[in-house]
Amino acid sequence: MFKVSIVVVSDTCAKDHSADLTADKVGSVFTGYDTFNNPPIFNVGPTMYVPDHKYSIQKNVLELTEGDSPSRLILTCGGTGFTTKDITPEAISPLIERPAPGIVHAMLSKSLSITSFAMMSRPVAGTIKSSLVITLPGSPKGASENLSAIIHTMKHALAQMDSENSRALHDKMQRTTEDKLPGENSNTFCDHHGKSTQSSAGCGLAHHQLLSNDLSQGVTKRKRESLYPMIEVDAALSRILTETKRNIDVRLSIVDEFLVGSTIAEDILAPTSVPNFRASIVDGYAVHHTDGPGVYPVVSVSHASASDLTTLKPGTISRVTTGAPVPEGATAVVMVEETVLKSTTMDSKEEKEVEILAMDVKENDNIRKVGSDVAYKSLLLNKGHVISPNGGEVGLLGSVGLNEVLVVKKPKIGILSTGSELVDVVESSSSLKYGQVYDTNRLTLYNICSNLHYNTTDLGAVIDDPSKLVQKLKDTLNSDIDYLITTGGVSMGELDLLKPVIERELEGKIHFGRVNMKPGKPTTFATVTVKSTTKYIFALPGNPASAAVCFYVFVLPSLLKFGGSPIISLPKVKAKLKSEIKLDTRYEYQRALIFQDKDDFQLKAEPTGFQRSSRVGSFNNSNGLLVLPSRYDHGDTLAAGSLVECLLYGAITI
Repeated sequence: MFKVSIVVVSDTCAKDHSADLTADKVGSVFTGYDTFNNPPIFNVGPTMYVPDHKYSIQKNVLELTEGDSPSRLILTCGGTGFTTKDITPEAISPLIERPAPGIVHAMLSKSLSITSFAMMSRPVAGTIKSSLVITLPGSPKGASENLSAIIHTMKHALAQMDSENSRALHDKMQRTTEDKLPGENSNTFCDHHGKSTQSSAGCGLAHHQLLSNDLSQGVTKRKRESLYPMIEVDAALSRILTETKRNIDVRLSIVDEFLVGSTIAEDILAPTSVPNFRASIVDGYAVHHTDGPGVYPVVSVSHASASDLTTLKPGTISRVTTGAPVPEGATAVVMVEETVLKSTTMDSKEEKEVEILAMDVKENDNIRKVGSDVAYKSLLLNKGHVISPNGGEVGLLGSVGLNEVLVVKKPKIGILSTGSELVDVVESSSSLKYGQVYDTNRLTLYNICSNLHYNTTDLGAVIDDPSKLVQKLKDTLNSDIDYLITTGGVSMGELDLLKPVIERELEGKIHFGRVNMKPGKPTTFATVTVKSTTKYIFALPGNPASAAVCFYVFVLPSLLKFGGSPIISLPKVKAKLKSEIKLDTRYEYQRALIFQDKDDFQLKAEPTGFQRSSRVGSFNNSNGLLVLPSRYDHGDTLAAGSLVECLLYGAITI
């Protein structure tokens, strides 16, 4: 059974669902068709309503294609005409990975046979991931007529999307009488597979559309507007996390420099008890608690060191130090402060007799029982636990004699800057020439990754030369690096080479190339398969603040999931704004200081000055990002005192 979603595009219906007459009409077409199928073929879910807003349409449609159970057939209703508000084709077209012109032709042919006004409709159809998306008219009559024209091929189309061999599928799905609609002629079913000599092309669907510039055609042929659809932050994160797979398990030494931040891959049980002998909690004397106060001979000494097992008889005592084994037979330890030296040996170097002053000594006083700290075979660390930087886990493992641990292998990261204008601030000894800038992105990202205890390689910088960039990327991706993080070269300039090189030279898949956010709009996420291994590429903007923001928002969640972490984002808190903030049309991530107010102990947030994407100084003295809504959703401003979501990458200050 194929999951179907209906998306009604209408400002009116988005506000008042009762105004919609189309969804029920479309649903009745599926009901009528499935009357002749047992079991039913289609499962139509609840109708979704979105306004006539390009990004809202894209966001909702993309969300239906994501996750473990995406909608296989997505039908939008409305917005396909010629009025200024009819923007559904413009919203859907950039998302389409493989156009389906045959479906469009079938719908238009059906409609034109009924009315010549059908030529005013602008339908779009094609695939997005594993979903087939088709735009229908907004009128109940037009939508049902269009769907009726194509519904008999939808089962075949959706099944073919899951198949690698269209011929085998065609043979398997040869038409039976159950496939026909009432009164349908059997010759209406497509038989092009039997006649075509190009069966590998399959149903005439085009290959994956290349959206990047063709570098061989020169600057005059470059696209003047990005063809990559602008997707929302949530949709971008969803795509990233869908593509990110958990890495393999490895054993690491507990003193490995990259252990911190690693995720435990199995439950760890204590192989021994701690302590594995009865140990004294204080410096003093092991006694029989029933002996009571009095003067007793000191018959032995027990230090915190390897020693032989001794037995203490009633009426005698043994001097013990903190952590030392308590002799067998002894039932308590009396602190040295509660004793008096009564006599010494002949050379005066050792105690001979000591008076015990303590009253009401209880059994096991000042004794650590066997396993009282850690019991044998008790759970030390559970699977999924993340090793913290405070040393607690390492100390615990070491206390039971474990010197290595099975963890999910963390990614190895490469940091690469792109741009002919960049100068290495560490290696350069000369002053900047006109047009040059110091490469701060690589330093910043390397420092962030290193502080997060990732194995990070500084790949240097590469100039804006396609051949040099291609070679650098190929060399990097053929190494043991799992993640390549680049900065620069992802916007619309003639020297923005990353997208074309990834898509055309490396045969990588660009999962998104623009995000509706500020800063970071041109952020690009791609994957490249190298020797059956998936390599992850995050091509971040060249502006320093943008690069750092996008690392925390997009790259870090992927790194965490790859490393098996159960938590895949920065810590989130709510804080009150100290002052009013003007909102942008896009979601914005402002660098800020989040602190606890000394008077009311509430969390407060204050942006760190001018927030231009090139101003890396906005990260100075900051410890988090303010997640600000679009003014389309919230109005022009957020007033002082408003609660905002904050992503923390540093400690909260007071």
